[in-house]
Amino acid sequence: MDKPKTMQEMQAEVDQYISQFKEGYFSPLAMLARLSEELGELAREVNHYYGEKPKKATEEANTIDNELADMLFVIICFANSLGIDLQKSHDQVMHKFATRDKDRWTKLED
Repeated sequence: MDKPKTMQEMQAEVDQYISQFKEGYFSPLAMLARLSEELGELAREVNHYYGEKPKKATEEANTIDNELADMLFVIICFANSLGIDLQKSHDQVMHKFATRDKDRWTKLED
């Protein structure tokens, strides 16, 4: 099995991919629209698997993991286009949750 990629490696990989095209990254507003589109596709898949709306026999098979990966790609594009280091942002939000929300939820007993 391959070694898992770091967030920096994923951001660099996406940047290398996008950099080969003249169009480059989309504008922030277009990126937000793409993210909303992917969220809708994820919602549809979740509804098919866990909701009351099964897939039609004619619908193409897709999976929740594919839709989450599509969302991650767009989030990485969004961050790259704005010069945001997602690892740093992740670390900041985890610190916030570990401090501000440390007593918010019922912890499992040891």
